[in-house]
Amino acid sequence: MQPRHPRTAWQALARPLGLPRTLWPWRAVGYLATGAAGGAVLLGVLILLAGFSLLLVGLPLLLLTGVAAGAVERWRLRLVELDPAPDPHRVPEAPGLAAWLRLRAREQATWRELGYTVLHATVLWPLDLVVLAVGLGLPAALVSAPLQLAADGHEAKVVKAYLVTSYPQAFAAAFLGLLLLLLLLYPLTGYAGARAALARALLAPREAELRQRIGEVTASRARLAAAFEAERRRIERDLHDGAQQRLVALTMTLGLARYDAPPGPLAEQLAKAHAEAGQVLTELRELIHGIHPQVLVDYGLGAALADAADRASTPVDTSGIDAGLPRLPAPAENAGYFTAREALANIDRHSGARRARLTAVHADGVLRLTVEDDGRGGADPARGSGLTGLADRLAVLDGTLTITSPPGGPTLLRVEIPCRPLPRSPERSASSSPRTASSSAKD
Repeated sequence: MQPRHPRTAWQALARPLGLPRTLWPWRAVGYLATGAAGGAVLLGVLILLAGFSLLLVGLPLLLLTGVAAGAVERWRLRLVELDPAPDPHRVPEAPGLAAWLRLRAREQATWRELGYTVLHATVLWPLDLVVLAVGLGLPAALVSAPLQLAADGHEAKVVKAYLVTSYPQAFAAAFLGLLLLLLLLYPLTGYAGARAALARALLAPREAELRQRIGEVTASRARLAAAFEAERRRIERDLHDGAQQRLVALTMTLGLARYDAPPGPLAEQLAKAHAEAGQVLTELRELIHGIHPQVLVDYGLGAALADAADRASTPVDTSGIDAGLPRLPAPAENAGYFTAREALANIDRHSGARRARLTAVHADGVLRLTVEDDGRGGADPARGSGLTGLADRLAVLDGTLTITSPPGGPTLLRVEIPCRPLPRSPERSASSSPRTASSSAKD
């Protein structure tokens, strides 16, 4: 099926009747004209650097010339291909010109750019010039026959071959030139498309390079997620071992002072301070639990999900949580737990649901988790429900998050995370059931 709007000169050629009415032939002319001009300049630069390279001075400059010419050529491709060609180069891991040069010298893309630069400066730009001379120069010479005859007054030799001595002959030549221009637009546009395809093949990243870059981005995102999780656990430890212990000591001190104080205004103030400190301690424990619940570490995802459901304000049916849910890698368990907890929090705050259902199973190497409620629906992650960041976190694990929430409900959130179960150990085999673990964690 042909695209509705051509994106390249080649696609425009697939509609021959409409080609002359579009800008594609003239975009091709602009591409070839700038290629001819740029190639002539490159030829002079390469000749100059070739002389310097005899003293080993011009070799780095040759590489820089190839890189710069490649960038210009990728930009020029937009004249005949609307989709930009990606930059094949990687970002250096260390700052500085030396690191940049070392990386560029090791990349295949740099040498392809240098090869294309030499090819452009020696072969391609003369071809561009010849195609322009035939495709535009010849028709233009025929079209200008009346002007040439008027300038001479007696005769005109069109394209150095045809002698025109009368205006009927001159206008006939001009008509032939217009017809020839219309016909030559097709091969001219085709040549520009082929020229651009060659440039893209040499200057755009190869499939292997794209896969490597995607792998680097995925690894970088995984490292960021691991660093975020490590920082989360550090904060949890600091709060648990530092602030919480100090607050417990403060609560005990206030309690002792309350009982030692004689009845009166002072005792009442101490009682209020003691109650307030107890409330703050409770909130801090909830905060620590939310940062990284210990039940998730000790008993796994099933127990942690049951515990999260027990803490929700809306009644949650947890019968769909697989009782034999195996222990999974920590990133998968963390992502599944925090996604479910955020979904349950959204149900409590926004849905108006009377009940919810939470399921979690692991089968065929995939953790599948669903949260469903009978609320008003209309949930949209784009409005900042808190699930957008969790979707990005799942993407690091190659996981997916899908939300179905028509107006009026129900709302269904589905999470899938590819992961393999961890080997079972005696300690884990002796763990209690999810419901028991949840209850003991709450106590």
